[in-house]
Amino acid sequence: MEAIVGIFRDWQSAQKAAETLRASGLPPDRVNLLTPGDPEGAALARVSTSDTEQPGMGKAVGGVVGGVAGATAGMGLGAAAASLLIPGIGPVAAVGLAAAALFGVGGAIGGAAAGGALENAMSHGLPRDELHLYEDALRKGHSVVFAFADDDAQAKSVRDRLAVAGAETLDAAREDWWVGLRSGEAADYERSGGHFTEDEPVYRRGFQAALHPEHRGKSFEAARETLATRHADVAGHPAFRRGYERGSSHLHALSQRFDEADTGEMAQRRV
Repeated sequence: MEAIVGIFRDWQSAQKAAETLRASGLPPDRVNLLTPGDPEGAALARVSTSDTEQPGMGKAVGGVVGGVAGATAGMGLGAAAASLLIPGIGPVAAVGLAAAALFGVGGAIGGAAAGGALENAMSHGLPRDELHLYEDALRKGHSVVFAFADDDAQAKSVRDRLAVAGAETLDAAREDWWVGLRSGEAADYERSGGHFTEDEPVYRRGFQAALHPEHRGKSFEAARETLATRHADVAGHPAFRRGYERGSSHLHALSQRFDEADTGEMAQRRV
């Protein structure tokens, strides 16, 4: 089963795209939506963090709330929904079991009855490798729709429908994300005497590796074994390690900025 992702600049377009996918015959539990904000003022279930649980990787503290379900009922998805406060991002509405499971909190949605559906969604492979791109999109106020297709033909149909609805592709989002970081990373790299243009592909792989859910909060040494398996061709390159370390620092900085801003009304409303 393949996950197809589309990023939308506004909630309305994302909602329409999700409705279109369902109307095309895709089962409701295959269509998922993430959108920034706290619809209808729903209470927020915070996603916890610790030294080993970086933004979005913790388990929910408190109950997953149902207020957002009413706000998203118009989608016609018939899917469980939750409103979450995700460090590094802020309030996010997750519609669909797989959408919430991306952030490690889907097990609570819908109670015990949802357990089987969640396990099924996860067994087919959630699109977690690009989690940092979804987080970046949500941070910018964009919405993310992703759907699971059974085969190549269905995957093409989903891609076509998302494109018609105005979705930005994951490839485009990936390049936009790096463009926003590239100049700062190049300057830092060259200050230490490196040749960024020459080492950029390897450096970027290291940076992205640090943002992978499996490596968040881990030092390079702690993640070395996994990195050597996943990135066998470059894991020993100094540029890869430098990129990894900078990616870890980038993630930590995002979390810090969130913590500094996490005051006032948002803090009072946290469950």
